[in-house]
Amino acid sequence: MRRLMLYWICNTPIARDRSSLFVFVTDRDVPATNNVSEHALWPSVVFRKVTNGFRAEWGAETYDACRSVVTTAKLNGNAVLGAIREALSGQPVSVGR
Repeated sequence: MRRLMLYWICNTPIARDRSSLFVFVTDRDVPATNNVSEHALWPSVVFRKVTNGFRAEWGAETYDACRSVVTTAKLNGNAVLGAIREALSGQPVSVGR
């Protein structure tokens, strides 16, 4: 029983990723919070609440893809309309301009 308990403790996700949990303490470039991720999700949350969700799976997938292209373009300093045009034409979205 003790052996099983030790195996379980050592193989939990926290135990496996222990070396990565407090990287922000030693590396100042790593943020201590996930605020950037939270802020990136916020427009999608607002859209879902205002429209009361999606009626079809394809609508949610289309919105997610469009939101991804727009957010990536903004983060890379690209023009949003140009990034959407590139994505719709099948070209890879270029990084930085």
